[in-house]
Amino acid sequence: MRSSWKKLSEKLKESLNAVLPIVGIVVVLSFTIAPISSSTLLSFLLGAVLLIIGMMFFTQGAEMSMSLMGERVGSSLAKSRSPWRIGAVAFLLGFMITISEPDLQVLAQQVPSIPNTVLILTIAVGVGVFLAIALLRMLFSISLTRLLVGCYIFLFALTLFVPEDFLAVAFDSGGVTTGPLTVPFIMALGVGVSAIRTDKNAADDSFGLVALCSVGPIIAVMLLAIVYQPDGSAYTAPALPEISDSVELWELFAEGFPDYMGEIAVSLLPILLFFGLYQVIALHLSGRQLAKMGVGLVYTYIGLVLFLTGANVGFIPAGNYLGQVLAGLDCNWVIVPIGMVIGYFIVKAEPAVYVLNRQVEEITNGTISAGAMGACLSIGVAVSVGLAMIRVLTGISILWFLIPGYAIALGLSFVVPRIFTAVAFDSGGVASGPMTTTFLLPLAQGACIAVGGDIVTDAFGVVAMVAMTPLITIQIMGLVCQIRQRRSEREARRLAPALLSSLEGLDENAIIEL
Repeated sequence: MRSSWKKLSEKLKESLNAVLPIVGIVVVLSFTIAPISSSTLLSFLLGAVLLIIGMMFFTQGAEMSMSLMGERVGSSLAKSRSPWRIGAVAFLLGFMITISEPDLQVLAQQVPSIPNTVLILTIAVGVGVFLAIALLRMLFSISLTRLLVGCYIFLFALTLFVPEDFLAVAFDSGGVTTGPLTVPFIMALGVGVSAIRTDKNAADDSFGLVALCSVGPIIAVMLLAIVYQPDGSAYTAPALPEISDSVELWELFAEGFPDYMGEIAVSLLPILLFFGLYQVIALHLSGRQLAKMGVGLVYTYIGLVLFLTGANVGFIPAGNYLGQVLAGLDCNWVIVPIGMVIGYFIVKAEPAVYVLNRQVEEITNGTISAGAMGACLSIGVAVSVGLAMIRVLTGISILWFLIPGYAIALGLSFVVPRIFTAVAFDSGGVASGPMTTTFLLPLAQGACIAVGGDIVTDAFGVVAMVAMTPLITIQIMGLVCQIRQRRSEREARRLAPALLSSLEGLDENAIIEL
């Protein structure tokens, strides 16, 4: 019990460090250049409290349940060595987990042109197909770089046939599918599959599943747009809360709790049913292991309910209104640097980022530290939010940013160590989680309303931008590490003759003392 409380207190510190900078930025803006009504500000602050507590429970629960489930299922699948079995189970897993993903529900509610169910099922099929491809790639040791290059060439070729006002939504769908429920399970699935391989590239290949699962939804939604031909419809801004006292403030959130309690229960149910069936058929885990996973699932459930209630009730209205106020200023360009600062800190509040950073540090034995990963992700997201705000103010097509960005990212993949490429493409999907869809996307939508832009073409796309830039920054980190390593090796070779000559003539005891 004491150990459990100690771990929760550590998670609480991480959550405070992640969320408090965002709270500080919004509070400073509200008292200076972007005044916000007291109702909206109080809702935002209470939402932040729920976010902090929710992140604490979720991150602890994900380690105890989702990660362990994924590893066990991955190992069992890989041992079967049956491509058909692996492909079928992977598709089913990807489909169910995606439907369960809270981020996707948030995005679907904000897309006015396609029915929610149609969009969600389409994206789920895309994830299922590409999760199957990702696991088979690992099984047969297919190059991730070549596969990604082929996928993105096909993807950008499709953009020639997709209605222009639906491109940004399609690219956003790739980011929101890899959220707090999907990432822990899928990444652990990769670790489980790679664990039975003995070749030197097994650890490297344990990454890359999230990267491919981010591509599938984009292609699926583009194909849907070509076939479905969605009609644009009016965007409705979220209603700002009107609160007169503290009781009404609590009632505002209390009304949201039942909805999210039911939503998360429905989201977790397919995963539980699948794992329970797999436990009976193949896994046969001990009662103690199952009990630990059960406690972890309770933590995960509590954490997600608190997190999503705080984010949706408190953050979406505040983000939208803040965007309207900043973009409505005479010097509306100020939203670009402000957006960059918010982007730098907000990625630290993404629940799945902690899962990725921890797993990267463990698998690479500290070669890629969680701190270095976090810094590169923050820089990448800051740049992406700045570019997204420039798009909102100018109306530049998202393809002018995405095509050069992915070209640079794919080009770097041929010169950096393969582990950095896999981690980089995974990190792009992980960085664009619920904080992006519940704060950054509403911020862009509010700014777009203020400048009179088109919501669908100009505001959507911020999730896609957030998913793109970490691909570049983390691979640049890999390139720097590679250059330093080669420099150290050259220096060692240069000093080797001198060291050998200095050892000549010394007896064995003297060499041991040295």
